[in-house]
Amino acid sequence: MIIMKEFEKKQSLKDVKERILNEKLDEKHYLSNYRISYNPVIKSLRINLECPEPLAKVQVYKANGEEHYSAILGSNAKLYEPGYENMMKAEKKLSYNLPLLAISIGQIDSDAPTALASFIKLMDGDLRKQVSEIILSKTNDLTIVFALGGKATSVFMGADLWEEKLTKLAKVVGYVSKSKRFPTSINLVNAKKVVVKFSDNI
Repeated sequence: MIIMKEFEKKQSLKDVKERILNEKLDEKHYLSNYRISYNPVIKSLRINLECPEPLAKVQVYKANGEEHYSAILGSNAKLYEPGYENMMKAEKKLSYNLPLLAISIGQIDSDAPTALASFIKLMDGDLRKQVSEIILSKTNDLTIVFALGGKATSVFMGADLWEEKLTKLAKVVGYVSKSKRFPTSINLVNAKKVVVKFSDNI
């Protein structure tokens, strides 16, 4: 409505785009991309707005371990206000709780958010919904905590070859879910082998 009302004033796309930039409407409304065009022949204004898929609830920590701030990691690897998750749930575009992503403040300005967003997007939808926490250490070692069968399973992914390891991880999770025997940990640090450990109480 804001865009349409602005356009109706002078029918100027330039004015519309300037207002979007000046008032930061793209940030306020969580837009990852937008396209606006006008056909003067049929007098039709076309507005295409795109919002990123929320992937994780980010907790950014200082060097001393204290939480610095929280945000939402979008599918475009950008960070958004925490309220974005609630908005998506209210509009029924998000049906599950996002996993927590713990990352240091020094890694936010690196390529870590891009790598993590790409990795999370590669996860199958059902697998992603079982993730409760994602932790990236200062040395870029990735740990994922799954909630499998009501129990926590820690998955150690190491610092590289995440995409390759994800295929193996999906197979292991699928197998243990069918057997109903859930491990305490899955070690994939070495891409050539998978080490699965179960509790002695099982």
